[in-house]
Amino acid sequence: MVRRAFAQEDTNIQTASVTTSRNKQYTDIDLTFQAKPSSGEIYKKTDAAAVKQAIKTLILSNTLEKPFRPNFGGNIRGQLFELADKGRDAIIRNRIIKSVQFYEPRAEVIDLVVNTQPDRNSLTVTLKFKVVNTEEEVEFSTTLSRLR
Repeated sequence: MVRRAFAQEDTNIQTASVTTSRNKQYTDIDLTFQAKPSSGEIYKKTDAAAVKQAIKTLILSNTLEKPFRPNFGGNIRGQLFELADKGRDAIIRNRIIKSVQFYEPRAEVIDLVVNTQPDRNSLTVTLKFKVVNTEEEVEFSTTLSRLR
């Protein structure tokens, strides 16, 4: 919300102020890189779908994978090869929350559930987040497993 002050020449300067707001649309390219048949342009993801795609990329990226951004990513796949102790869920949870807060300002984490399954060499992450500047809540879930 922006408040603007008017010059003295304006008639109702003492009684009224103008309040404006801006509705920003979030747009990213679709990572499938498929082109529209009619125009040849790449499909775009907008609003919640764009933020969800960015969070998925962030969570599934390991650290040191992105050039010039060594800390980018949740490093979840790297955690599949660590010992499955009781504190592992909390470590993964903290890494994901910090990554989303630092690298994805368009999302606010509402809830995050990490469920490791050491007998199956897998883990499941369910993230519920709110898209900033909207009232839309989105849930993202993924399961990662280690191949032997």
